[in-house]
Parts: sequence; C-alpha cells; structure tokens
Amino acid sequence: MLNKKTQYAFQALVYLVEHKDNGPVLIAEIAEEKKIPLKFLENILLELKKMDILESKKGKGGGYYLKPNAKKTPLAKIIRKIEGPIAMLPCASLYFYERCKNCDEKHCGLHDTMVLVRDATLKILEKKTIADLVEKK
Repeated sequence: MLNKKTQYAFQALVYLVEHKDNGPVLIAEIAEEKKIPLKFLENILLELKKMDILESKKGKGGGYYLKPNAKKTPLAKIIRKIEGPIAMLPCASLYFYERCKNCDEKHCGLHDTMVLVRDATLKILEKKTIADLVEKK
C-alpha cells in the first residue's frame, strides 16, 4: 500500500503535468487544489527536486515545474525514492534486499511467491510514467 507521502507526490506531479503550459506553479496552489498539507508538500517537492524531476524558480512568477523529460520518469523510481522497497518482503527486494530471520529462502514458498508478485508489479511500474497518470484512455 502506498503511504500518504507517495500518494501526495503523485497528486502533485499530476497537477504539474496538467499545468505544465502555465509556467511555474506555487506550492500553495497545489496544496489548496489537491488538499495536501502545505509543509508536508514542501518537503515532498524538495525531494522530487533532488531526484531531478522538478525544478523551481524563486521570486515573482516563481514556483515548481517539471524538468524536460520528467514526464518519462518511471513510477517505480519515484516509489523507491519516497517509499523504499516495492517488494512486500525484504528478502524479495531487488534494491533493498535483507535476509529474513529464521528463513531458508531456498525452500520458502512465501519468498518465491513474493518474488513473482514483485516481478509482476515491476513489469507495470517500470513501464508506466508520470505522463501515463494523466493520459485518459
């Protein structure tokens, strides 16, 4: 399950994609439109800026905007950065692997199943991008 921070990050990104032709967008505008607590959103947008997805402009006419090609960012990259592992078990994680206590992965049906779940989930999240969240089909 995605936590609130990740959900808010995607809501803000969708808003920025939808308003990309209007120039930089104020944090307060996103917070008000998407009902996201302002201070929480500030931290989220800073994190997305560090990920090289967003850029900001200070002063009059300032705000946040998507960097070129940011719409092509895979959803998996954002989830991993904000939330951590995509796998449901640490022993099934690609980037955050951690051996489970009291477990023999060679003979663990749960591990094997969670690897399949991880792979199926990644097959979608690595292909879907920020732009896909906005496109109506």
